[in-house]
Amino acid sequence: MKRSMMILGLQIAVLVGLSGLAVAQTEVTVTAKPLTDSDIALLRHDVQGQKMEIITKTMQFSAAEAAAFWPVYKNYAHDQNAVGDQEYQLIKDYAQNYGQMSDDKAAELAQKTFGIEQSRHDIQVKYWPQFEKALTAKRAAKFYQVDRRLTLMIDLQLASQIPLMQ
Repeated sequence: MKRSMMILGLQIAVLVGLSGLAVAQTEVTVTAKPLTDSDIALLRHDVQGQKMEIITKTMQFSAAEAAAFWPVYKNYAHDQNAVGDQEYQLIKDYAQNYGQMSDDKAAELAQKTFGIEQSRHDIQVKYWPQFEKALTAKRAAKFYQVDRRLTLMIDLQLASQIPLMQ
């Protein structure tokens, strides 16, 4: 599991680093050719595969649990990916405005960030009854712990590549 998480972390770092969104604290610099949307889609697909591998190894589903869990997870991941699309657009917007950030733009970006965080929460609440039915409350809670850890790791990788506002 540690190896899978390290690989996932490396993929996230590559995603962020190559996307050209990593900027220095005092000036905007592009360190590599920005990735295309299809490049991002491919990397996200790889990350999703790693997440599924980690979830499988950590949860150790029975055949019945797996049959009930994965269809729900597929829909959950789809909804989470839509939020990920919003987050990616937010990061691109931040990078484009980093050197000349106005108060109005900062407020707009903050509101979008709050909306993204709320959307993540809403998706978890929406899918809880389905995961609880597919597994049990305890097993669903364990899945949410695993999912949260993976999300935190991805968020940390992203945050480490994005400088604070000047």
